[in-house]
Amino acid sequence: MAPINIMSVIGSAVPASLRELGLLACWYLVRNGEPISGPLTSLPAAQALADRLEGPGLQA
Repeated sequence: MAPINIMSVIGSAVPASLRELGLLACWYLVRNGEPISGPLTSLPAAQALADRLEGPGLQA
């Protein structure tokens, strides 16, 4: 399975609902260039979700 990457967006790319809350940046999880999560409000939250989704690797 392809790895999960964290993509950040800033400014006008941030959804209006988050900009209205004063957030100027947000993060998405992406796999193969496709978003797999909605906007996350912090990098630590994005990292934690990525870790949970990747889970432990397969073991022989």
